[in-house]
Amino acid sequence: MAKRDYYEILGITRNASEVEIKKSYRRLAMKYHPDRNTGDRRAEAEEKFKEVKEAYEVLSDNRKRAAYDQFGHAGVDSSMGGGAAGPGFSGSSFSDIFGDVFGDIFGGGRGGGAGRPARGADLRYTLEVTLEEAAFGTTAKIQIPTLVNCTRCGGSGAKPGTHPRTCPTCNGVGQVAMQRGFFAIQQTCPQCHGRGTIIEEPCPACHGQGKVQQEKTLSVKVPAGVDTGDRIRLSGEGEAGEMGGPSGDLYVQIQVKPHEIFTREEANLFCDVPIPFTTASLGGELEVPTLDAKVTLKIPAGTQTGKMFRLRGKGIKPVRGGSQGDLICRVVVETPVNLTEEQKELLRRFEETLEGGGKRHSPNSHSWLDGVKSFLDKMGI
Repeated sequence: MAKRDYYEILGITRNASEVEIKKSYRRLAMKYHPDRNTGDRRAEAEEKFKEVKEAYEVLSDNRKRAAYDQFGHAGVDSSMGGGAAGPGFSGSSFSDIFGDVFGDIFGGGRGGGAGRPARGADLRYTLEVTLEEAAFGTTAKIQIPTLVNCTRCGGSGAKPGTHPRTCPTCNGVGQVAMQRGFFAIQQTCPQCHGRGTIIEEPCPACHGQGKVQQEKTLSVKVPAGVDTGDRIRLSGEGEAGEMGGPSGDLYVQIQVKPHEIFTREEANLFCDVPIPFTTASLGGELEVPTLDAKVTLKIPAGTQTGKMFRLRGKGIKPVRGGSQGDLICRVVVETPVNLTEEQKELLRRFEETLEGGGKRHSPNSHSWLDGVKSFLDKMGI
C-alpha cells in the first residue's frame, strides 16, 4: 500500500514553519493517542498515531525534510539506506512511540532523549483479599521490590564528588549521524549508549546505574465493593525515573479469594442450603448466614431441590455505585444416610401410605413417568 504524503498526514502546507509542524503534531498526537481511544476505535487510532509520529520525525528534521521534499518517501525510507532504522518503526517498538509522545507532549516519559528526564516504569502487584474484605473494604500492607534512585549519588550514577561528563562522541545528543550518499542515518552513540553522558567514576553503591533495588512497604486502601480484576492506582509508587524524571505508578490488581459458603456474581451472592427431607416435606424455618449477620429463612411445605429464595439487599454494594445486590439461597434436599433397621422399616411403612395417593403426593415423578411412557409408545419400544 502506497504511503500517504507526510504533509497531508499532518494537515499542513509544504512551506509550513517548524512551529506549525510541531503544533499540528501535538494536536494530532493528542487526538489519536491510544489511551484516549478505547474499544473498536483503538486499533485505528494506533495506526493513525504511528502515521502522525512518522510524518513528524521526518518533517521536524531539516535534513530529512529536504531529502523527502526532493526524493519523496524513497529519500527517507529505512530500506533504502543499508537497513538502518529511519523514520519508520522497523527499528523501534510501539512502547518507544509511547515514550516519545509522553516526553514531547506531557513533559516526561520513556525514551525522552539523551540527557532529558524520563518517566519510570509502571509496576503491577496482585493483592488477594477475602470476600468479606472486598465487600466492606479494608486497608492492606504490601511489600514490593522496586528500583529507586540511589541516595548516595542522587541518581546520577557518578561517585559522590564527581559528575557525569558530556559524551565527546555525540556531544551529549545520544545519537550519531552517518552519511550514506543522499541519506543521513542516525544511530545510538556507541560510546555512551544513548545516555549523552559518560560516567568515569561510577558510584560504588549503585555501580553507575543510578538506581538500587529496594523493598517498599505500602498501605493500600481497598474500597468497599471491589471485585476480581479491579485495579487501584498508586501514583508515583512505581520505578524511579531517569535523569530526575517522575516515578512511574503502581497498579494494584484485586484478586478475591474463593469463599467456603458464598459465590459472587457481580453484586449478588449465591449459596447452597442443604435441608432435611422432613423439613422440605413439612416446611419449617432455619438460620442462614449473610456476610455480616444471620437471617431466618422460611421453608414452605413441599419444597423441592433447586428452589431459589431471594433475600433482598443482603448482597454486595458495587464499588462504582448502584443498588445493593441480593443473597440467593438454593435449597438442596438431603437424602438421609446410614439408617438403622428401625428407620428403614418406618420409611417402608411410610412409602406404603403414599401409594394410594398417586399423583397427589409425587406430581413431578408421575408427570415424568407419563412422559417417558408416551415417548416409548411413539417410538414403538
